[in-house]
Amino acid sequence: MLLLHGFASDGPTDWISTGWPSALTAAGRPVLVPDLPGHGSSPALADTTPKAIAEELAAAVGHVSDVDVVGYSLGARLAWELPAVLPVRRLVLGGLSPHEPFGAVDVEAALAFAAGGRLPADPLTAAIARMITAPGRDPAALARCIEGLRREPFAPEAGALTVPTRFVAGRDDPVSQGIETLVPLVPGSDLLTVPGDHGGALRGAPFRTAALAFLTTP
Repeated sequence: MLLLHGFASDGPTDWISTGWPSALTAAGRPVLVPDLPGHGSSPALADTTPKAIAEELAAAVGHVSDVDVVGYSLGARLAWELPAVLPVRRLVLGGLSPHEPFGAVDVEAALAFAAGGRLPADPLTAAIARMITAPGRDPAALARCIEGLRREPFAPEAGALTVPTRFVAGRDDPVSQGIETLVPLVPGSDLLTVPGDHGGALRGAPFRTAALAFLTTP
């Protein structure tokens, strides 16, 4: 089982502190909780495009016959790429934006704030600037991650994903607004809505319950 965290977070924050590994191991599932490149304890990659990060994750998993993947937010975006490079059995994609969320971010303005400048006037860039300057974060590495995502913007197409997939979204989550448009693109997929906004949905028990029910289906 591979758990992929969100942007400007890390494995312990998104998954370990919310009880996911203990719940999965209790169900007999071995769990891998990496920090994404440029996040937590993982160094940044020279190439931070989604495909390059997916290949790095596949190398970290190693040779397996199949693997289930749960991704949240950025982790869900990257998980979309994994079946092309890893034998994925099932996917749970939570808090996923159906559009490229970093396309309108002014990376230079966010980095200027990190260097002691003014908070950007643009609300989205300001939010990102605060995220990359949170305690323990590496603003330069996270900015590089954004640049890689912008080079390969998320543009989901029908038939690109064919493994059984469950989408999960918080009822009050603006990030995943429109996620229902992804369901027709993935044959046999479904969408469950759980209580909470972007952070609340991740930390709430209903998301974990919905994921476990799907992943333990034969």
